[in-house]
Amino acid sequence: MTNVTMKDLVNLSQARGFVFPGSEIYGGLANSWDYGPYGSLLKENIKNLWIKEFVQKKDDMMLLDSSILLNPKVWVASGHVGGFSDPLIDDKNTKQRFRADKLLEALIESMGEKASSLQAKYGVNNLIPESWSLEKQTEVMRGEKVVNPDTGEVGDWTEAKKFNLMFQTSQGVTQDSSAAIYLRPETAQGIFVDFPNVLRTSRKKVPFGIAQVGKAFRNEITPGNFIFRTREFEQMEIEYFCEPGTDLELHAKWKKDCMNFLQNTLSLKSENLRFRDHDADELSFYSNATTDIEYKFPFGWGELWGIADRTDYDLKAHMAESKADMSYFDPVNNKKYIPYVIEPSVGLNRLFLTCLADSYTVEGEGEETRTYLKLDPKVAPIKVGILPVVKKISDIAKPIFTQLSEDFVCEYDDVGTIGKRYARFDEIGTPFCVTIDSTNYDAGKVTVRYRDSMEQELVDISELNEFLRKKMK
Repeated sequence: MTNVTMKDLVNLSQARGFVFPGSEIYGGLANSWDYGPYGSLLKENIKNLWIKEFVQKKDDMMLLDSSILLNPKVWVASGHVGGFSDPLIDDKNTKQRFRADKLLEALIESMGEKASSLQAKYGVNNLIPESWSLEKQTEVMRGEKVVNPDTGEVGDWTEAKKFNLMFQTSQGVTQDSSAAIYLRPETAQGIFVDFPNVLRTSRKKVPFGIAQVGKAFRNEITPGNFIFRTREFEQMEIEYFCEPGTDLELHAKWKKDCMNFLQNTLSLKSENLRFRDHDADELSFYSNATTDIEYKFPFGWGELWGIADRTDYDLKAHMAESKADMSYFDPVNNKKYIPYVIEPSVGLNRLFLTCLADSYTVEGEGEETRTYLKLDPKVAPIKVGILPVVKKISDIAKPIFTQLSEDFVCEYDDVGTIGKRYARFDEIGTPFCVTIDSTNYDAGKVTVRYRDSMEQELVDISELNEFLRKKMK
């Protein structure tokens, strides 16, 4: 297995047009990223595969696209205005700000088995700092003389305090408090407030789900690790509404479905994935069960996909704040209830990073070293590279591009040696290259080169589309 580093991924992404720093000609903007030609296609492929798997192939799912800007009362009801915060702590030596829980997580990881001593020493029930009180986080930070990760020196830490993560802006021509609104920090609440409309218009019966893909914004204290944690990101979320009492069984089913998507649709390596069930004292007060699917990133294990049993908390909260009826009438059993909700939520940008890390492959040594992205053909941004052996035969090569681009995302490249062009397509994950030369073309054939094995095969031009279509499955 290739030991990929974050530096490898950043270098490849910027060199090959996957991800660029935002506003780069003006010196950039911290934690702002633009998705280049291949990054845009890769992201769209992941999103479309998610929609196909969880909406198109299921008869109990619907798709929604709700507004980024919502009535501020939505965020009051959901608890975001009062409680959507991270623990902020300052190093008085440098005036830098950090998330206390993340510094403590790094401390625990560095201590290894010795970390268990913290429980008795500080009276904490677990080794999950985000579940500790702010006072306890401060006590451990100071007591264990946690270092500032940027300076390597022990920090002079302030008291940890709450920092609200929502971006606030103003609507209309005034900027007083009455015009204040928020950029949504998650897509889920748009689903909840539209639940009655979807229920009324879709003819669906519980259990059923609503899926959404869209931008969300969080004013993260310490964003980082490239695109792993950013202030602007895309979420792919599902709210699956069910009858109370059936929720734990459905939670287990959604865990299985999400892992299946990662392993069998995106072809991620099973050894890099694991479930982590939240302990009872780590659960949100309204949750019956929460599980994270974690991925082994170059910097360590990190959360990729959360599957939460949110019970009826959200619908009840919006019902109380808006006075609208968010209940469901079961015509079969002739009863009315507020549905429970299972929420599988994954960040599209984080899943994008996962696909890059999982597929990054280096083979050979010295001058024979080859780097390529071993992406599943369904995920790859460019499916087929069209390469005339020499530039002057473009008159016979361009029609091959026209023929194949009817069915696949293709790219035509006639600049440089054939070897360098193969290497370039390998690095952007293109699974197949079609090479055209005059001799084989006159015989009605072209050469198909396979990315992973580098083997080549002659194929009839008349059968080329169908040949590649079968290989893509």
